[in-house]
Amino acid sequence: MSRFEEFSQLTDTEEFFDFFDLEYDERLVYVKRFHIMKKYGEMLEKGRQQNIQDENKLLDFYKFALISVYKNFENGYSPSAADVWNTYDNPSACSSCSTSSSCNDIEEVSNGVHSCTSQPNLSFN
Repeated sequence: MSRFEEFSQLTDTEEFFDFFDLEYDERLVYVKRFHIMKKYGEMLEKGRQQNIQDENKLLDFYKFALISVYKNFENGYSPSAADVWNTYDNPSACSSCSTSSSCNDIEEVSNGVHSCTSQPNLSFN
């Protein structure tokens, strides 16, 4: 498996830091993981839009993006209430869409729980 394929399998915030061998404050990540990953997802989307063909360069960009986002939170960045509520207004339930607010495949499955119809293997049991 290539490093890029390994990266594609990561799910937990700590896994991203460990993958890039980056030090992090466990307490900060525990408290801010949602916000860190939201901003990181936005940065990853920007990287994808750059259409970088070399996987190593793309992984370098992803590493830089994680460092950049983490340092912002480490230095006291706090998202506004509008940023937080906007996330709840545009929910995403799949990994392929979680970094994009343009997913058209999300639908409410029950009582405010959303699912991405492009990811049929998701279950909310």
